[in-house]
Amino acid sequence: MARPVIAIVGRPNVGKSTIFNRVIGDRLAIVEDKPGVTRDRLYGTGEWNGKPFSIIDTGGIEIDGEDEIMKSVRMQAELAIEEADVIIFMVDAKSGLTHADDEVAQMLFRSRKPVVVAVNKVDNQNRMDEIYEFYGLGFGQPIAISGAHGIGIGDLLDAAVELLPDLTDDGYDEDVIRVALIGRPNVGKSSLVNALLGEDRVIVSNVAGTTRDAIDTPFERDGQRYVLIDTAGMRKRGKVYESTEKYSVMRAMKAIERADVVLVHINGEEGIIEQDKHIAGYAHEAGKASVFVVNKWDVVEKDDKTMQQFTQSIRDHFLFMSYAPIVYLSALTKQRLHKLLPVVNHVSEQHALRIQTHLLNDVVSDAVAINPPPSDKGKRLRINYVTQVATKPPTIVVFVNDPEIMHFSYERYLENKIRAAFNFEGTPIRIFSRRKSEED
Repeated sequence: MARPVIAIVGRPNVGKSTIFNRVIGDRLAIVEDKPGVTRDRLYGTGEWNGKPFSIIDTGGIEIDGEDEIMKSVRMQAELAIEEADVIIFMVDAKSGLTHADDEVAQMLFRSRKPVVVAVNKVDNQNRMDEIYEFYGLGFGQPIAISGAHGIGIGDLLDAAVELLPDLTDDGYDEDVIRVALIGRPNVGKSSLVNALLGEDRVIVSNVAGTTRDAIDTPFERDGQRYVLIDTAGMRKRGKVYESTEKYSVMRAMKAIERADVVLVHINGEEGIIEQDKHIAGYAHEAGKASVFVVNKWDVVEKDDKTMQQFTQSIRDHFLFMSYAPIVYLSALTKQRLHKLLPVVNHVSEQHALRIQTHLLNDVVSDAVAINPPPSDKGKRLRINYVTQVATKPPTIVVFVNDPEIMHFSYERYLENKIRAAFNFEGTPIRIFSRRKSEED
């Protein structure tokens, strides 16, 4: 089930990244008071009035002159419009309505997408009169906001979220395992799709980034139905500069959200690079079951210790995903290919595993008896009981006397004990501490 998408569109230096950061609740986009600053990340997720969504920040293109401004704005707007369900059109009260604003407005009219006009930099009540000229854009009532001071953000989100489509199922039955293939360009994702299907269904090329969009490919094997979601390769952030590449990352994120299992591809020939860690982190943060797929294993020069050493390297680089199994294969020669789908089936089952409350409490009670919670400022943590409240990923709530003194290290200790008892191989576990209420 994919999230609907909000895109923030507008000419440079109207405050798009400031609003983006406020919506997602973190400072992921670099904000400077000059046009063309390269952003660190271009997408995020948010929730408002109980409705989750993805959001795109379209900023970050260097500008050399007036012609470049128009060219850059046009490229950003066209790509964001293509992805978005609702568009926040950012304009600047201080600058007033400009010719560039009119150019963007014309694109938005042609798109027939819902548009909310946000007039930024209305920092006080005296500037409210400056929003009226933006009625002339033709998108209805503009909303006055100040990204710098956080004014009007709630009103803006109210208007945008109201226009979002309802989340709908992707049409696949519950027993279908949705498998997303992610990784940097040219690690062999499309070749793996073809190898699993036994036919050339996806374009395969040595040119990095051949696959631009996510492609759904249903198939069945041994009575189990799957959907493979192939995605464009994710480039290193510093090189994600061509706009189509920027939005391939957004498409990959949408594929991850729809997936039950994510195959994190690593090029066995080239080894692990820093960008592999970023890509794997997207799947981990989304709470998806994951499998490391080391492709092109046929061309690796090997001795009796090569696989053991590569496995240790993966564990060292991906400490946050120690739960994910590793499959070595060659999509080209189909070497070890038969090992992949059984692992996918297994981690999908683990991702949906639900443990009975009394069993969880037995394990946690034993863990506490072996290693009691440490005290903090003279107050000792007391665990009353635990229960699993969700699956995909398994989510466990620990009811305690004071959540503030639940230390991260003890939470990790409990996770390790739970994994030792129930496995949960291939899936992250979410653990939350809550105060035990009187009613509990």
